[in-house]
Amino acid sequence: MELEDFLRETQAEVRSAVNAGDTPYAEVAFSDIVMQHMAEIGMTFEPVACAYQARVSNAILRLSGYAMSDEGDQLDLFVSLYDGVDEITSVPDSETLTAAMQCLKFLGMCADGRLAAKLDPSDDVRSLAETLRGVYNDLEQVRIFVLTDKQAKSKNFKTQEVGGKAVRLEVMDIERLYRHLAEGKPRDELEVDFNEVSGSPLPCVYVPGDDGDYDYALTAIPGDALRLLYEKFGARLLEANVRSFLSVKAKGVNAGIQATLRAAPDRFMAYNNGIVIVADEMRFGKPADGSTGIAWLRGLQIVNGGQTTASIYFVKRRHPDTDLSKVRVPAKIIVMREQDPAKEEALISDISRYANSQNAVRQSDLSANKPFHVEIERLASTIYCPDGVGRWFYERAAGSYNTLLSREGNTPARLKALKEAIPPSRRITKTDLAKYINAWDLKPEIVALGSQKNFDKFMLTLTPADGSEPAPPTAADYKTMIAKAKLYKDATKHLRPMFPSFQANVTAYTIALLSQRLGSRIDLERIWMKQGASPQLLEQISAWAKEVNAVLQTSAKGRMISEWAKKPECREEVLGAAYSEAANDIPEVRAPA
Repeated sequence: MELEDFLRETQAEVRSAVNAGDTPYAEVAFSDIVMQHMAEIGMTFEPVACAYQARVSNAILRLSGYAMSDEGDQLDLFVSLYDGVDEITSVPDSETLTAAMQCLKFLGMCADGRLAAKLDPSDDVRSLAETLRGVYNDLEQVRIFVLTDKQAKSKNFKTQEVGGKAVRLEVMDIERLYRHLAEGKPRDELEVDFNEVSGSPLPCVYVPGDDGDYDYALTAIPGDALRLLYEKFGARLLEANVRSFLSVKAKGVNAGIQATLRAAPDRFMAYNNGIVIVADEMRFGKPADGSTGIAWLRGLQIVNGGQTTASIYFVKRRHPDTDLSKVRVPAKIIVMREQDPAKEEALISDISRYANSQNAVRQSDLSANKPFHVEIERLASTIYCPDGVGRWFYERAAGSYNTLLSREGNTPARLKALKEAIPPSRRITKTDLAKYINAWDLKPEIVALGSQKNFDKFMLTLTPADGSEPAPPTAADYKTMIAKAKLYKDATKHLRPMFPSFQANVTAYTIALLSQRLGSRIDLERIWMKQGASPQLLEQISAWAKEVNAVLQTSAKGRMISEWAKKPECREEVLGAAYSEAANDIPEVRAPA
């Protein structure tokens, strides 16, 4: 698939979202598509749409969404430049930079407390502005992303400073999105030339693979070179496959790393376990001693050593007098030779699993090859919808849906037929499934924790007490799961226009309420057979969603809904509240026994 084809498909997805009533605004739909993708691959946290534009004190402020780490120490803001173009169109750097600066101005006014006071208490952005004022001093990483359907020349701009914090400015344009979605390798754009960052190639011991699926090298990376890499790429060094965002607060292992950097930098290599890097390509050069050295890496990914890498960066930033010239970090570099994307992801997951002894990697990535997920993928590929033509797609391995389209849709006619049989709307990821099931199982506060933490909890519920593998799902189990997925998707689409903010929280809590009140009587087999919820059921969901939203707003008592929704106390308040009686004409609801 070429870039132009991808652009047109993206625009078709945006128009489809608008036509389906997901949102009346194409720009909001585009922002949501891009933010959700970035969260899915680990580039950001659970995003919240928050469209805002206003002139305040002669400054234009803009915001399209935000995402904050669970630890409250990392913040991403998003601003969208959407034009609906169907041809590849360039966007001047001046426009993307202007949008970034408008978002930066929004951040600055939130940080110093000027914006919250100017907003009406009922304004959706008011709680965000108040929250940012309260947590800003504790933030360790702040980024602003400009999202655009055009092609930008510059993908990042000079780091800015707001309230003593370094704020990185990046652009996610259609070209960069294409590389992530169509090629399925977000790490492709990560390159390093050690001649530039460390002055010469890195001396190494190189062990070429004979008939294996990787080559291997051992080296030591200068501390300042690793710092520069993190400064340039940030958490993207850690995210694309392992996708583990780590707190850099000085506690536990981090405290030891930071103490060594400050007090005994020359002993860092002796004390530190080092890092493990996977890369797609490596080039060699000659260090001063004439030996073999690593000159260049493409597609690098730190799969173990995230704490080490982040600590080096933040210690130097907090304590500029830290001497990194004496710091060397032992590194094992594995250069991938496997051509099959699914096998490559499985290998990287295994490398991550066995290499990590200190850092937690995301469970969803290490769980891709568990029998439960393998079996659901098999069921999805063999069980057809009641029409005998369509199927659902279970994306066990990240990017496998696009791989399927590229591999089997090798002509326009085949691609069209494939997308009609398995449209994007029937694609479900591992984290999607966990969300749908946990909401139905009355765990909306777990869903609110975000896709990865929710997935972790979901996997724990599947594991028997003796640690054995859970029983594989049956065909009937699969159809029930899909019915819950379809009900959640239909509810999301139905409720999105009703709630401009925190719609995800309202949806999760409403589905939990539906399950609590009517779950034992709802005919999930009917939803599978009809491949959707009836208008009457959706109307009931709408009625209860309004009541759920009111309880969320009242019980939050000024707190941000997205944060309050994570609390068990919120679950008790919402599911324990009084609600109107259910309608008696819902086809899916069986009569009480």
